[in-house]
Amino acid sequence: MADCMNDVTISGNLTRDAETKKTSSGLNVIRFGMAVNDRRKNQQTGEWEDVPNYIDVTRFMSDGQLNAFFRGWDKGARAVVHGKLHYSSWEKDGQKRSKVDVVADTVEIVSRAKQETEASYVPSAPSPIPVGAIPVTGDVYDEDIPF
Repeated sequence: MADCMNDVTISGNLTRDAETKKTSSGLNVIRFGMAVNDRRKNQQTGEWEDVPNYIDVTRFMSDGQLNAFFRGWDKGARAVVHGKLHYSSWEKDGQKRSKVDVVADTVEIVSRAKQETEASYVPSAPSPIPVGAIPVTGDVYDEDIPF
C-alpha cells in the first residue's frame, strides 16, 4: 500500500495552554488541544453553523527547539498544525477505548491569545523535525493516556 498517505493540516484555536513533559529518552513532548470548526447545515433552521471538533495534538522536540518554540502557545491562540494522524487503543475497566490525535511535524502560531500584549509577543518560526528523526513508539503514548 505504498500509495496510501497519512498527512493532515488543521487550523484552529488552542483549547488549553500547551503542556510539556520530558520522555525517558530526553525528548520534550508538547501536548495541546485544538478546536477546529466544521460547517453543517442545521436541518431545523436551514442555516449553516459552525460545529467544533476537538483534536489533541502532540509535538516532539529537543530542548533547543523547545526554548525557541514555546511562546504564544496559550489557550485561545490560533494555530496551524501539519502532521500525521495517530491511532491509539487501550482497555479500561473492561471497556475498549480508542482515539485519533495528530502528531505534529510543524506548528505555527497564526495569532496569539487576546490576553497577550503586543510588547510581550515574539512570534516563533515553525520548527520542523525531519521525518524519521524521532521514532514514535507505543511506550511514549501508553504512559500518557488520560484514562
